[in-house]
Parts: sequence; structure tokens; C-alpha cells
Amino acid sequence: MALLGCSTDVDPYLWLEDVGGDEALKWVRERNQATRDAFAGDPDFDSLERRLLGIFDADDRIPFVYKAGDWYYNLWQDEANPRGLWRRTTLEEYRKPAPAWEVVLDIDALGRDEGENWVYAGAPILVPTYDRCLLRLSRGGADAVVVREFDLVAKAFVEDGFSLSESKGTVAWAGPDEIFVATDFGPGTMTDSGYARIVKLWQRGQPLEEATTVFEGDSSDVSVGAYAELSPGFEMQFVFRSRDFYNSDRFIRQGEELLPLDIPSDAGYAVHRGWLYVTPRSDWKAGGSTYATGSLVGIRLERFLAGKRDFAVLFEPGEGTALAGYSLTRSHVLINILDNVRNRVEVATPGPDGWTTAPLQGIDPAGFQTIDADAVDPDGDDRYFLTTTDYLTPSTLSLASVGEDPVVMKRAPSKFDAGGLSVAQHWTVSADGTRIPYFQVSRDDTNDPSPTLLYGYGGFRIPQVPGYSAGTGAAWLERGGVYVVANIRGGGEFGPAWHQAALKEDRPRAYEDFIAVAEDLIRRGVTTPEQLGTMGGSNGGLLMGNMLTMRPDLFGAIVAQVPLFDMRRYHELLAGASWMAEFGDPDEPDEWAFIEGFSPYHNVSKDVNYPKLLVTTSTRDDRVHPGHARKMVAKMRDMGHDVLYYENVEGGHAGAADNAQRAYMWTLAFRFLWESLAGDG
Repeated sequence: MALLGCSTDVDPYLWLEDVGGDEALKWVRERNQATRDAFAGDPDFDSLERRLLGIFDADDRIPFVYKAGDWYYNLWQDEANPRGLWRRTTLEEYRKPAPAWEVVLDIDALGRDEGENWVYAGAPILVPTYDRCLLRLSRGGADAVVVREFDLVAKAFVEDGFSLSESKGTVAWAGPDEIFVATDFGPGTMTDSGYARIVKLWQRGQPLEEATTVFEGDSSDVSVGAYAELSPGFEMQFVFRSRDFYNSDRFIRQGEELLPLDIPSDAGYAVHRGWLYVTPRSDWKAGGSTYATGSLVGIRLERFLAGKRDFAVLFEPGEGTALAGYSLTRSHVLINILDNVRNRVEVATPGPDGWTTAPLQGIDPAGFQTIDADAVDPDGDDRYFLTTTDYLTPSTLSLASVGEDPVVMKRAPSKFDAGGLSVAQHWTVSADGTRIPYFQVSRDDTNDPSPTLLYGYGGFRIPQVPGYSAGTGAAWLERGGVYVVANIRGGGEFGPAWHQAALKEDRPRAYEDFIAVAEDLIRRGVTTPEQLGTMGGSNGGLLMGNMLTMRPDLFGAIVAQVPLFDMRRYHELLAGASWMAEFGDPDEPDEWAFIEGFSPYHNVSKDVNYPKLLVTTSTRDDRVHPGHARKMVAKMRDMGHDVLYYENVEGGHAGAADNAQRAYMWTLAFRFLWESLAGDG
């Protein structure tokens, strides 16, 4: 097969990669209008959109917060404030059912005043004074941001403060009057992946072009950056170079010297209050010991820098268990563990005789709930926020200190009728004999095949764990649909090995796992091929494209959101080059030989009867290029296939920039699926 889209062959749909081109946008408007027309006059569409918007805008949502200094910050979006109020309150107020909030910045008002479609993208706050931040603002939800210094006391932008034009990069405080900047410094300063290649130290009042270069990477790197630990008594500076998505060089910056941090390039790490924590992602032989893949180990930083490698093992995976994450309080480590995709939390504590580990007090790990324990003030104390949820139970937010039972602070109310619904975990066997788990949410009172939505992702070490989705409940479960989440390889449900089992030439293992789940649902009588739909986004959109081309007979309808489809050119589009460690390099003939097999754009055929297909994306997605979605739909339509397409003008990789856009996009997906699979309105 010709390498469609490579330098020696002409891709007839390349013109659709011109994101803002007149012809491309004309095509987008026509396709958008055709999709709107397909649902015009549908009262169920309008009523569901209103209901979802009401859910997303509801005042009784939990306003989750993070602590900075004496304040607890929150971004709040609702009908009156679609882009959001960045606001704060005290803990005493936050405990109340209706806290009093102080507005720090009205993002909607700022956008109106400046004639920009600003979306809040974060605001690193200066430690330990907590009086300044580096406000990150995105146009329409894109990954690229502008950065402007903001005074949190005066609640105003700092005159002649730090300011950066739009770019993909990083900024971090290095002190009250200096910041680390990795940004677009001009031609040749960005990587092939579209991120910053150079990081500099920029002093207040200094022209940016005179900032001191701290590190310079190669164009083939993913990105570089630097940051500082500014907690009093533990000040340190770090520099990193991401060679690919999973391997990085890390350095400690001392004066002008960069000292390599001698840990494996694929390991994760954290430095906190004099301790170094490492999460090896391959077996690590050091100091006469081997630290297992997926473990969590710790050592005093001064011992490590002195050449010692006698790490304490805080967690080591066993059969079916994996490290989901960890959070550092002042004196403890909260360890989040997945045990056959069931959550529990343990607390590790250093002492004179070494570390001890015990279950976190006051937590019942029974059932399928997701449990998340996050330090409130890692330098100040041992308190943590505890969040629990599952597919049928809205989130509960509690507060505790290690050694105390959690005290409930906020409970989110139910947003759909969960009566008669239950959650079960099932297992099936993939093509190579590997057992694959999946969650099923369904009614107890029916044994008949039902419209079923199968969701999956399967990539980048991201696990799919239970969580309450009011939108899925209102739009799907309440109507009698079955909802299924597949824990396929490529994700992080069983640690690094589960992810690595579906890299590059082994990527088809993820697709075989998903197919095995679909076949098991049909074999068990949960659904039929005509009633089985599937949905996924980003890498999950690539999964959807491969379900379309590999097993069109298994599904009645497919929704692909912000998808990758053209795997011959993905590495040339926006951030695509950063994912070659996941998918492979299409420019290497040996690697293209296997990549071509999971490139939907190259495997779609004129003569196949495909399931109904809806493809959605965003013009402002500067991570996964909208050209993937555009070209696939154009090609399929020219082959005679009936495909629906919708491109939101904003939203970035999330697909929506505010609750109104979010409500429309989810209504579109769920109405398409229900009409396609249930055979009625």
C-alpha cells in the first residue's frame, strides 16, 4: 500500500489540515450544519441539552478547592459565569453549606474587556508569600497560553510584571523576582512536538532576550523545563529534559552547575522536605538491590546525593495490585493502590526504626468506589482531603489529619435516578489469553439485551476507574441503557507492565482486549451488535477508529471524539511527535509496517458496511490536530458512507470551553447513540 500522506504521495485531503483556512472552515461549517439539521426539531435533544446544562451549572456541585497560604481557591463556572470566577475563601467559611467567596478574577469580564475568548488555564502561586501568581490564559481552551503576573493582594495585574505571549511551554517561580521560562523564543527554539526547547532564568525588569539560558535541548526532544522548590529550609532548583513521552533527563541546579539526578530515565520522582521518592517503571538495580517495576521507594535526599542507594520500599506491587498515585503530607505518604481495579489507600510513615505502613484510618475500601486522598498543605501539616465516588454515588469530600477519622465536609446530590441500578465487575479473555476486567452498570430487573455503551481508552498509563457521571446517568442509564467501561491494556490499571504491553508493535493488544469485552457482552446476552455502541476520545478516538475498521460487525454506532486517525502523519501534526514512544515512528519503514495496521485513515474501505459514526473535534485543539477528524470524515463521505461530523470552534483538546458547549457536545453524542441503538426517540 502506498504511504498515503508521506512526502512521495499526495494525500487528497491535506487541505483540511489548514486549521483556519477558508476552504477548510467552509467545509466545517457545512458539515456542522448538516449535523445540526439531523437533530433539528428533536424535542428530546433540546430537553436533554437543557437538563445537562442545568446539571453542569448547578449551584449544589461541590466547589473543590486547593490551599495556597491562608486561602482556599476554586474556579467556578455556571450560567452567569460560563468562563468562570476564580475565587477564594477561608477554611472556616468553606465548611459552611453556603460559603462566602471573594472573587479574585472574573474570567468572563476580563475576556469582554480585552475582546478575547479567555479560558482559565491555571495560576502557579509564589511560595512562601502567596501574594503573586503567574496567570495562564488560553484562547478558546487551547494548550498554548499567555502568561501574566497577577497580584493576589491587589487583585490586579502587576504593572510591568512578568508577561509572555502565547506559546506552548512552562513557567515556574524561581524566587520573588525571577522565574524559569520555557517558551517560544523565536525561530528554532521549539521542538518537533511544538513545545519549548530552551529554558531560561528571567529576572524582574530584564528584557526577555537577555534572560540567562539554563538548558537547551534538541529539536527531537519533547520539551524542556525547570522549576524550583521554594519551601523555607528546603529550597532547590530542578531542570528536566523530556527526550520522549516516557524518558527524561533530570538535573539538580546548583549555581550554574547541573547535577544529574541518578535515577532511571523512565522513573517518576518527587522531592519533598528532604526526601527523594522514586517510582521505577522498569526493574531498577541500585545499591545491591532491585526495586520492582511499579514500586514506590524513598530515601533521604542527602544520603542519595552522597551515593547511597538503600531505599525504603513503601509499596511493591503484587498479583493484581498497582500504584495509582501518592500524595505527600508534612510527615507521611498517602499511597493510592488499585487492587484488581478496586481502590484502597495506605499511609506510610518514617520513624527511627524505618518506615511503617498501615491502612488509612476511617476508610472502608469495600465496593467499587474510587478513593482519592490528597494533602491539603504538604509543608504545613498532615491534613488531607478525601474524595470518594463510584458510578452510582456522587462525590463526597471529607477532611482529616493522618491518624483521625475523616469528617464529611460536602456531599454532591444525586443528579439522576439510580434506583434499580447496580455495578458489577466482569472478566473476559483476550486473544492472547490475558484476562481483561470491565465494569458494567445496568438495571437489576431485566435480562433482555439492551442498548449498551462501551467506553474505553487504553493508552498512556491512564487507568479507567469508577466515577460518578451525572451526564451519563441522565442521558443513558436513566433511559434503560447499559454502561460499560473496559480496563484494557495500554492503561494503568495494573501498573507499568499493563501499559507497556500495548506499546508500538503491541498496540493491537489494546484493540483485541476491547473486542474481547464487546464479544463477551454479546455472549452474555447483555446486548446485541445492533444495540452495542462505543465511545472514546483522543487516544480513545483512535481506539474507536480501529473498532470501526477492524470489527465493524460488532457495533451499531460509534462516537469518536478529538480522535487520532491518520497515523502516517500524526507525528507531523501539532503535539503528535511527542507520542512516538507510544505508537512508533511512521518514517521508519519497519515501524510503519505495524503502524499502518492500526491507522484507521488507511484501513477504511469503500466496500464495507460500517456502523453509524459520529466524529467530533475542536478547531482550537492544538494537541490532536482537527485534521485527523476532518480528513477521515471527508474520505469516508467520498466513499459513499454516511458520517455525521461536528467541530466545536472552541474547547481545545477538552472539546468544550464552557458548560453550554459541554452540554451541547454531550447531548449530541448521547442522542446520536440512543437513536442509533435503541431504534426510537
